[in-house]
Amino acid sequence: MPEEVISIEVSFGVNAGKVWQALNKLGVATPLMIRNETKLSTDEVYGGLGWLAREGKLAQTKDGKLTKFKLME
Repeated sequence: MPEEVISIEVSFGVNAGKVWQALNKLGVATPLMIRNETKLSTDEVYGGLGWLAREGKLAQTKDGKLTKFKLME
């Protein structure tokens, strides 16, 4: 059976939706927290974060050395 091919736009969009849902639930979260909540890979989490950032839906904060993300209000 051939491997299913999904467009990059669909894949990143789906992952962005999962990241959005995780941030909506968690409020403020590190990429690791998002990964644990969504079960996405690290690359998929960062892809979703990038998508949301490009859409202007994401804010980044620093807590010491930790980078955290939250949805824009």
